[in-house]
Amino acid sequence: MNWLLFLSQLPANPSSLRVSIWRKLRAAGALGLQNGVWMLPNQPEQVKFLEDLLDTVIKQGASGQIFSISPLNSDIERDILMRFHADRGEEYAEFLEQSQEFLAEIERETKAQKFTFAEFEESEQDLQRLTSWLEKIRNRDFFAGEKAKQAAAVMDQCRTAFEIFSNEVFNRQAPGPDQTPGGLLKAKK
Repeated sequence: MNWLLFLSQLPANPSSLRVSIWRKLRAAGALGLQNGVWMLPNQPEQVKFLEDLLDTVIKQGASGQIFSISPLNSDIERDILMRFHADRGEEYAEFLEQSQEFLAEIERETKAQKFTFAEFEESEQDLQRLTSWLEKIRNRDFFAGEKAKQAAAVMDQCRTAFEIFSNEVFNRQAPGPDQTPGGLLKAKK
């Protein structure tokens, strides 16, 4: 496999440029090999990303280079792939943990019969946050493995649990023909 190697020499102060570059590289799924040395798969979208990043670095008065490389042997290739999998594995593990907390919260609210609009909105926001987060992880997961499949399955569970919960909220909050909003019976005339 061919790889892109991004090298940068950034000033120690102010730290804002270093932090900004680090955040962008991490968000793109780059593998940090050592301080200022990053690796990505050699794909057109990654080339464009690194070229834009290098332009930003140079405009800030720093320097950097981009190289297209290939590993010397299969042991190095395996090590690189293992590191990419480990980085995404940590992210998927955190996502799975947060997803389980979401499911547990839905279960608690269901058992407590807290079918309110406020609970619905809170759960909807949590589900949107999980959905967005998983999409970000997937976008930087160049070698989707078993953890990606687990995350997709748990995301489906979250969506299903939320749908059931939201239907119950609606059923309890929406007035029937003889009810006022909130479920109270209308006074008969």
